[in-house]
Amino acid sequence: MTGSELSILIIDENRVRAAIIEEGLREAGHARIAIISEMSGLVRRIEDAAPDVIVIDLENPNRDMLEDLFRVSRAVRKPVAMFVDKSDTAMIAAAIAAGVSAYVVDGLRKERVKAILDLAIGRFHAFERIREELETAKQELSDRKVVDRAKGILMKMKRISEEEAYSLLRQTAMSQNMRIAKIAEGVIATSKIFGSESK
Repeated sequence: MTGSELSILIIDENRVRAAIIEEGLREAGHARIAIISEMSGLVRRIEDAAPDVIVIDLENPNRDMLEDLFRVSRAVRKPVAMFVDKSDTAMIAAAIAAGVSAYVVDGLRKERVKAILDLAIGRFHAFERIREELETAKQELSDRKVVDRAKGILMKMKRISEEEAYSLLRQTAMSQNMRIAKIAEGVIATSKIFGSESK
């Protein structure tokens, strides 16, 4: 997706400051820009706008407002660049934990908007890759545990070796066009039903 095709949502109660961001984005070649200046029902408004990137600007944020926006950031799973005039170490840490991709303190200038937007998108995609790799690793570990348990059940029930048990699982998975872990789950579920037969 090219820069001009990106759908960008600006969230800012201050229309003058929103105009600075919008001007910076338009000068950088972005055309699809929407602005929300009303903070109530924000998650629904964001869902309706369906943006690719969110730019949030807060002139004098209080802690409650920031925490609300951090909740929004966690909920929408999009690149988020946040401009604030004042902050502290705890709030910066909270922003990072909430998935805000770029958190800029006292830096709202139109010539900086494009670079910060690019940074937010880059960081977001890097974090998403890490998250996906972590999820894949967790799933693989979970699958391995299930397969090992099913192998143990088959070895006991059929009095076969570990290699034979795995081969049986693999062949069944291939013939049924299913994942080995799914077949293993079936073996475990069946052994629970017929528990007395597997002892």
